[in-house]
Amino acid sequence: MSRARIPNRRGTLHYDYECDRLHYTASASWVDGRLAEIFLAGAKLDSTADVAARDLGIAASLALQAGIDPAELRAALTRTTEGKRAGALGVALDLALDDISLEDWA
Repeated sequence: MSRARIPNRRGTLHYDYECDRLHYTASASWVDGRLAEIFLAGAKLDSTADVAARDLGIAASLALQAGIDPAELRAALTRTTEGKRAGALGVALDLALDDISLEDWA
């Protein structure tokens, strides 16, 4: 699969959220109404959670640019036994795909 090049200049939404009592920031970009990339960062620079979040964001962005459907990526991620999002990337994707209205910032 080849990676799609996305525009250098694009709208990006930054949002803060919490997962498992840890604070994160996500930066998500959409191209033509489709989630094109998402980057994550933990609140404490270079902590284990921060490094894992940054690596997850990079891997997710590469997958999105290679054509993976954002909903398919989200469905593949771990959920709790109650069906709630379990990890930092799952929470960020749920927020980006369900809870954020693009009309509010576009």
